[in-house]
Amino acid sequence: MKAPVDLLGSDMQAIRKIAASDNDTPILMLNLNKYMQGAGYPDGKLYRSYMQALHRLIAQAEAKILWQVPVLGQPIGEQCLDEILAAWYPSHKAFLSMTSLPGSKENFRLRELCIETAVIHRCDEGAIVKS
Repeated sequence: MKAPVDLLGSDMQAIRKIAASDNDTPILMLNLNKYMQGAGYPDGKLYRSYMQALHRLIAQAEAKILWQVPVLGQPIGEQCLDEILAAWYPSHKAFLSMTSLPGSKENFRLRELCIETAVIHRCDEGAIVKS
């Protein structure tokens, strides 16, 4: 069984270092997701259950899903995706808390059932257009 989230990567070490510092900042995470066929993306019961659990967990972290869009195609490159999701976290520490909050166990159980592949990019929150 694969680990639900790789928490050992070098960027995770950088995130932990920032979270433990007095200089923690808000962060934007871009999630590039490919769902398993059995997840029923975008309207299936399993996918909807995962999204409900994810949104509850995001709220527990005092974070926000800024937008969530289906991928319609890919004119350049070779990365097969179904959805891109942008999540804003008030801090790196809040992002790390996602594995230990009350809703995390159910979220990661459903994630394991739904996600075929996921890549998360850490981005400067300054990239967010503010109206």
